[in-house]
Formats: sequence, structure tokens, C-alpha cells
Amino acid sequence: MDNIAIARLLDETASLLEIDAGDPFRIRSYRRAAEAIEQQTTQVSTLVGDLKQLLAIPGIGKGMAANIVEMVSTGTMPLREELLAKYKPTMLELLRLPGMGPKTVALVWSALGVSDIDALEAAAKEGKLADLPRMGQKFTDKLLKGIEDYRRNSSRFRIDDAHEYAEKISALIRAFPGIDEITPAGSLRRGRETVGDLDLLVTGPACEPGVVAAAVEHVAGLPLIDKLLAKGQNKVSFTLRNNLQVDVRLLPRASYGAALQYFTGSKMHNVALRQRAIKRGLTLNEYALARLDDNAIVAARTEEDIYRALDLDYIPPELRENSGEIEAAAAHTLPKLITLADIRGDLHMHTEATDGRNTIREMAEAAMARGLAYIAITDHSKNLAMTNGLDDKRAMAHIKRIREVDAELQKEHKGKMRVLAGIEVDILADGSLDLADKTLAEMDIVVASVHSHFNQPIEEMTARVLRAIENPYVRILGHPTGRLVLKREAFQIHLDQVLRRAAELGVAMEHNAAPARSDLNDLNLRLAKELGCKIVVDTDAHATGELDQMRYGITQLRRAWLTAADVLNTRATAKTFLKELRPRP
Repeated sequence: MDNIAIARLLDETASLLEIDAGDPFRIRSYRRAAEAIEQQTTQVSTLVGDLKQLLAIPGIGKGMAANIVEMVSTGTMPLREELLAKYKPTMLELLRLPGMGPKTVALVWSALGVSDIDALEAAAKEGKLADLPRMGQKFTDKLLKGIEDYRRNSSRFRIDDAHEYAEKISALIRAFPGIDEITPAGSLRRGRETVGDLDLLVTGPACEPGVVAAAVEHVAGLPLIDKLLAKGQNKVSFTLRNNLQVDVRLLPRASYGAALQYFTGSKMHNVALRQRAIKRGLTLNEYALARLDDNAIVAARTEEDIYRALDLDYIPPELRENSGEIEAAAAHTLPKLITLADIRGDLHMHTEATDGRNTIREMAEAAMARGLAYIAITDHSKNLAMTNGLDDKRAMAHIKRIREVDAELQKEHKGKMRVLAGIEVDILADGSLDLADKTLAEMDIVVASVHSHFNQPIEEMTARVLRAIENPYVRILGHPTGRLVLKREAFQIHLDQVLRRAAELGVAMEHNAAPARSDLNDLNLRLAKELGCKIVVDTDAHATGELDQMRYGITQLRRAWLTAADVLNTRATAKTFLKELRPRP
């Protein structure tokens, strides 16, 4: 039994424990063990005779080591078999659907014998769920839509997940001597919010003709591989345990730039570039830009060389979608795109006062460590009861505490960090806000967001959001379309109407950098700029580590052709930032 098989069994056992309402600590221990084993370069099955070596693996204790020994010996373990006697493996997939938590999955199984998506869909359409607790028509409609979305998106992966796998695989490949550079290509390099597969381009002395075979064998033997699909002269294709397909190409340095260009650009970008080459008597492919008449190589080593030879400025990967970038590169009018280093503030984050995991000070110090000069603490308001949202009284007390921390940090760090008092206030179903105006008046930053009633008709939703931004204390509209990437479509809204009115009022549009949201998307961000909207990018962090989500937001802003000047929280200080927001009454 290889590492991937062991990791899969441990992960499935953790999911079955969830359905069985098992101990959360025990569930986490199985997931940690699965991840640890998946990362091992040595086959764990060879270590079962040496308990000391097994216990040296992070996340493996004596109990888990015993489970591994049992699995290697019998192909399973008692706990898994015990759970499978109560439940079916197909039930694990139900956990990926909206509203189908472990308790709900267990309920539909015990009440209706439903154990897979097809049976669940049939039960929903036949009205059988209506007799179960908390499963009325609203739940059923949401579930059926969720099943539809899941089937459509199940073969795609969010950008952050793809990045994580790219980094893990790259680290394993670099263990082979003679690897100098590994670059993700395709949709991931262009920064699309989801990817269907993963392309990795590798170069270095070990990838040169005549010696590349050994590096190919190394890649084909990576411990993360679930199924090896193909192994060629310089390419290895495989799938991971989650069915993500990965194509690794090992390329000589001399043609690396041509391959990067070819495997990064969208289909239509590459078609347009090849047509431009032909008009100049050239041909462009994954190996080189060459002359048509004698096949002499004109450029191949770097992407910059290729674009230059085609009389173009270098086109950043995020723009390579055939949406005007080639024309702009030819006219030398490509914008200087925003970078992560341009960001000076983050105006949407949560603390332990509601559903965050860190204190005000911890969030501020983590922001300082990332080079920021100001943040806004914007915990939830009371309508989101599940997040322990703040009512007016608690909000006022929270403002006081934020200001105390702000004063402490200004004194300690000589004014280098400002902590602004804010709130993420719910936009209620009728467009009113969840807190009183006199409370909002005390805030530096009010982010207004929709968190409920996503199924309102388009006219009703549009009127709701328009009424909310008319409130003079609202300075930012949070995640304006309410979508969750690969989980929930954007709600119906006349976004152009909202953007136009926001531009008139001076209300900033948020790009929520959390990869789960990525909202506004790149196309809507371009529209927001065209209509004159102010724009901010925020992490919506619920823990210090999530402040790093800003990188994904910057990628989407770059895809939208935005510059540092287009984004308000590139301003150097909180004072200059606040001056550009909607004026307070």
C-alpha cells in the first residue's frame, strides 16, 4: 500500500467520523496524519517494522502508527470498517454540497436511506426532504441549485488550492539536483480564479537533452502522485488524490521562454500572437519564434525576447486573454499594474470579538509585519447571529477597545501603524442597515455587505443595495455580488446601476481578496473603473495568516488592468486614505 492510498483511507475515516459526530480533535488528528503521509518521500509501508521511524513523522502518534501498521497489513483498519458498516463511502461526497453538514448527511441517511448525490437530488425533487427537520422548500431549492453547481464545477479548483499544490509539487521536484527554475503556467499563471489542471514548466542543467531522462524518472516517482497518466521524453502527466491533473514539462534553458509564452497565454491570445508573427515572416510555437523561410531561431530563451521580436512591450501574464493587451503593447500603452508592494492598508478584517480567531492587537501586529501602515477592524453586526455579531451596545464598547489599541500602537511604534474603528454592517432585506446611525457615526470605516436573502428578484436586490449605499455613513460596499467561488453564484443585481450610483456618492467598491469570494471579479472591476468608482482591495481576514490572501486580490486587480493609483489603499497613510473615501456627514 503506497502513501497516497494510506492518506486517502485516513482522510475518508476523518470524513466518516464527521458524519458520525465524532470528536473534533480526533477528526483533526486523522486529517493531519493524512497530509503528513502524503508529503513523505519515503514509502511509509516500508517503515511499519520500525515504530521509532513512524513516530518521527509529524502528526503521527502511537495510536495513529498502530492504524498505519494495520492498514499496511490488511488494507483497512477497524475504525474505518466500523464506520462503513453504518455509512456508505458515497456519503462523503454529500459533505461538499451547500447545507449538507455531517449532521444533515446522517439525517437523510437514517430517515431516507439517501447515500449519494443522485438519490439526494431525487428525494429533493420528490418533496421527501420536506418532512425532515429544518428542510423546507427554501432549503430544497438551495440544495438543488447547489447540486447543479457542484456538477458543473467539480472538475475545477480554486486558485489558492492550485497554488498550494503547485508549491508542494515544486518542492519535491527541486529535491533532484540540477533543477534551477519551476514556473506554473496556464490559467494559474494568468491568475484565473479557478483552474482545471496544473501546468508546471521546469528547467535547469538536469533538463538538457541527453540527461533529462533521470529527472523524468524522479518526477514520475513523486509521492503525491495518485495515478501516473503518461511518461514521455520530457513530460510527465499524473493526477493527485483530489483528481487534479498535473502536467510537468522538463525543458532546456534555450527554449524555456518560448514554452513559458506558449503554455501561459489563453488560446485566443496565442492565436493573435501567431498571426502577428506570420505577418512578419515568422512562426511561433512552444520551441521558438523562428523565420518562416529558413527556420532560423529569432527568440526562444525568454518571453521578453519573444515579445520584443514581435515589436511588442512585454505583456504581463495576467493580461494575456486577448482583451486588447496586444494592441496596447504595440502602442506602448500597457498600464503599470499594481503590485503587492503597493498596498499600504487593509480595511476589512475580523477579530475574536465576533468570528475571528485573533485579537485586535494581534491582527495589527501581523499587518505591520507585512509592511502595512493602517488597518480597519470591521467585525460583524448582530444580524449574523452565527458569528456572534455585535449589537449597538457591544459595537460601541468595541470601538473603545479599538481606539485604545490604536493609541497604544501609535505610542509604541511612533505613529507607523494606525488601527481604524470599523464595522461590517449587514444590509437587511429591505436595504436598511443592521445598526443605528448614531453607532455608525462613531466608526472610521463602515463596510456594508449582503449576507442573507440572496434569492431576491433582481429589481428587489438592486433597490436593496442602492438604499444601503444611500446611507451617508456607508463608505465601502463589501463583496458586492455575494458569490462564493465554485459554491454559490452571484446574486442577481443590476450591478451597473449600483456602480454608477456608488461613483456619484463616493462609496468605494471592494474587491474581496479571499479566494473563496474574489468579489468583484476582474471583469466587474474593469467596469467599476470605467464608471469612475473608487476601489479598495481587502482580505476579509478572520485570522492573522489570512492577511496573506492579499496576494490573490492583487492578481485579480492586475487582471482588471488596475494600477496603484486606481486603488485607494495604496495611499501611504491612513490620513491620506481617509481623505479619498466618501466624506463623513
